[in-house]
Amino acid sequence: MREISPTQNWILITIVLAASGVIYDLMFYSNQTPIVGAIFALFIGMPILAFERKVLFRALYRRIQKLPTFAFIITELLIYEILMSIGFACAGLLLWSLGMVKPVSLLDLVIMPFEVFVYALAVCTMLIFVLRVRELLGREVFLSMLISRYRNPVREERVFLFIDLVDSTAFAEKHGDLRAQQLLSSLFATFAEPVRRHKGMINDYVGDAAIITWPLARGVKNARCVRCIFDILADIEANAAGWRKNYGQVPKLRAALHGGEIITAEIGVDHHKISYFGDTVNTTARLETLCRSLNRSILISSELARRMKFPDDISCEDLGTHAVKGRGQALGVMALSSRAVTVLNTPAVILHG
Repeated sequence: MREISPTQNWILITIVLAASGVIYDLMFYSNQTPIVGAIFALFIGMPILAFERKVLFRALYRRIQKLPTFAFIITELLIYEILMSIGFACAGLLLWSLGMVKPVSLLDLVIMPFEVFVYALAVCTMLIFVLRVRELLGREVFLSMLISRYRNPVREERVFLFIDLVDSTAFAEKHGDLRAQQLLSSLFATFAEPVRRHKGMINDYVGDAAIITWPLARGVKNARCVRCIFDILADIEANAAGWRKNYGQVPKLRAALHGGEIITAEIGVDHHKISYFGDTVNTTARLETLCRSLNRSILISSELARRMKFPDDISCEDLGTHAVKGRGQALGVMALSSRAVTVLNTPAVILHG
């Protein structure tokens, strides 16, 4: 699936918003230049979308998210109305100063008609709903389900990154299951930005572990799958004081990377899900369990390591071949470490990919 950059994503949203303004003008003001409707739509809609995407007033959005559901909805609608009204007034004054509109009075420029408010709210609500569903499922899964890409099983190559929290059971026994769940929620939230930055997708959460995946070509490009785990570790280390303050400790992770051919299929009836089947997934899970016995934090299969060039600050230690449960032949294993991030690894021999 073709990669879409954040810039391309915002361009697409801008086009959709502008088109909604042109359609409104054609429906109700056929004598008006379509560009006028497009400008009004952009000034009205973009602040709302920027607010929803946490680009505008991020701290305010996080505060209202903590409100009860009903209070959250009412507060968000009030913010919508304020942002839309300001946007309408700014667009009107801009177009008037350019001589593109000639209102009966200045009040017509700054006070949004009720029917415009309802139409703009409907368009923004639809866009926000689509973006929220895409965010819930993940962009790749959302698009794949939309076009029924995996309705019939597909053979493809992917990279998998399994990340597991070390000593989560001991933490739960000491602090209770509720506190352990809060720790996991905070930890998984930390994964989101590095995964997005490196074009990956969080496929699933299984207990105290997360499964992240990339199409093989995308994952090995610029060693994205490797950079992703070290960026996650760097983010945790950078906020070490906050982790200690909130949970009494800094999370320690084990991770494994492997890639190869798998079968991808959309499964389920009432609840649909895109799942991955095959030896590659099972091998990655087994590789993650080797971290404990080999006393290493991050392992990568030699098969996957040979497909990419590692960044200069990443060290790779060849650990030889190891038997993996459920696999007919031994697997070549390497340990990864970074000079910039403190992990559990012992000193490694540097082998640039």
